[in-house]
Amino acid sequence: MKTDAKSKLESWAEAGTAPGFARLDGEAFPVFEPGWVWLVGAGPGAPGLMSLLCYHAMQACDVVVYDALVNPDILRWVRLGAEIQYAGKRGGKPSPLQRDISERLIELASSGKRVLRLKGGDPFMFGRGGEECQHLAKAGIPFRIVPGITSGVGGLAYAGLPATHRDTNHSVIFLTGHDASGKMPANVDWAAVARASPVIVMYMAVKHLSEIARALRDGGRADRDPLTIVSNATMPDQTVLETTLGAVDEFLAANTPATPAIVVLGRISEWRPILDWYDSRLKENPIG
Repeated sequence: MKTDAKSKLESWAEAGTAPGFARLDGEAFPVFEPGWVWLVGAGPGAPGLMSLLCYHAMQACDVVVYDALVNPDILRWVRLGAEIQYAGKRGGKPSPLQRDISERLIELASSGKRVLRLKGGDPFMFGRGGEECQHLAKAGIPFRIVPGITSGVGGLAYAGLPATHRDTNHSVIFLTGHDASGKMPANVDWAAVARASPVIVMYMAVKHLSEIARALRDGGRADRDPLTIVSNATMPDQTVLETTLGAVDEFLAANTPATPAIVVLGRISEWRPILDWYDSRLKENPIG
């Protein structure tokens, strides 16, 4: 295996390939065919956290249908001539219906366009990507999934919060703070969640944080458990606020966390003083 890798490196060097990112121009990326929809995760915000396939899709598509949580700066890398359409959903704000978004994707693909459905984070992590693929499959539209870095992992890393650490937690739970109606999820067994993992990572949970905290405490979670809110993760305006589960009501009375935000319950916050690497100097770089 090592010999094969070494021989490849030597052959690339001898070929005199172009420097830097220009080397990608000759790579055999998958063909983005007309009539296809690619559901692509753009990552948690910082443009530098996109994947190569995400960038390739933006260069090959005919139309981009982008989500509310996509950093607009990423769209400047869409190829010239491609159409850009907004179709985002944000809780508590006027938004297109999910059914209408799915039908729009089908309509565009049926007309022979290469359709890039660009989503913040990862399409399948609370991004409704599964629902959109169901509609595409039912309509006979071929699709491809390109995973992205989800904010519940990548966003935590930018806040100096390891999602797992051998000294604090061997498991983590991901959950959403609201259901399709915008209310606190009623079908979550909060008592079971409270006991199941030392670390709970919550998406879209700021609005119902008081109710969620009460449910977790009723389920046996300790008042002293650290609770961290990471807003605008991986972006230059990222902020991190810290409190405890038992002090959530007092905290919210004195603070208004910016959204979008990730809420983290558990002792991984203890690593922040050591691992908090994303300082004001690094935030000056908009790429991430």
